[in-house]
Amino acid sequence: MAKILVVDDDCDLSVMLRDLLLFEHHIVEIVNNGRDAMDRLRASIYDALVLDWELPGLSGVEICRDLRARGDTTPVLMLTGKDAISDKEIGFDAGADDYLTKPFHIKEFSARVKALLRRASALPTSVLRLRNIVLDPSTYQVTKDGQDVQLLPKEFALLEFFMRHPNQVFSWEALLDRVWVSESDAGPEAIRTCITRLRKKVESDNGQPLIKTVHGVGYKLQP
Repeated sequence: MAKILVVDDDCDLSVMLRDLLLFEHHIVEIVNNGRDAMDRLRASIYDALVLDWELPGLSGVEICRDLRARGDTTPVLMLTGKDAISDKEIGFDAGADDYLTKPFHIKEFSARVKALLRRASALPTSVLRLRNIVLDPSTYQVTKDGQDVQLLPKEFALLEFFMRHPNQVFSWEALLDRVWVSESDAGPEAIRTCITRLRKKVESDNGQPLIKTVHGVGYKLQP
């Protein structure tokens, strides 16, 4: 599961790409102009950026150059109707990681995003195991002691994030930034509620909590 920003001024295409990525269990945000994209990229962390070349305000190439100039290594898939080799060179020189020419098949788009995330290690294919919990990102399945555990999407995303970062303490703001969409009006109470539900589903009654509250700081997962 990755957090992805889609930037395209074609609203119908943006919605179609968002729906596909949501179906594949990603966290997705869409914006339709270059200025809004820059604001999002400066305020939040994303695992991948799907970026149209021709945008109102700022072009995709300008956005990509600004990202790389700031040392931002977010993987970028550039979308464009330009198919000349010279145009592709401009996109890659600006810092794009991959290039997809419009019109494209939705399955090719999906494959390109998956490859981009794998290369960036944001979407490892390996199964995650911790204590008696097994989480398989490819099948969207969680088991506890071999028994299926039914998790809501946010619970699954939160557990996966914790399992990828064991022993690291995260504030509620950090969890909100990585597991919720940026425009969400959720706050610390939403985090607490989600963690409470998750604990009831995955923790054992042995006195050793899987997700520990670090008072005054945040939460961490204890191997």
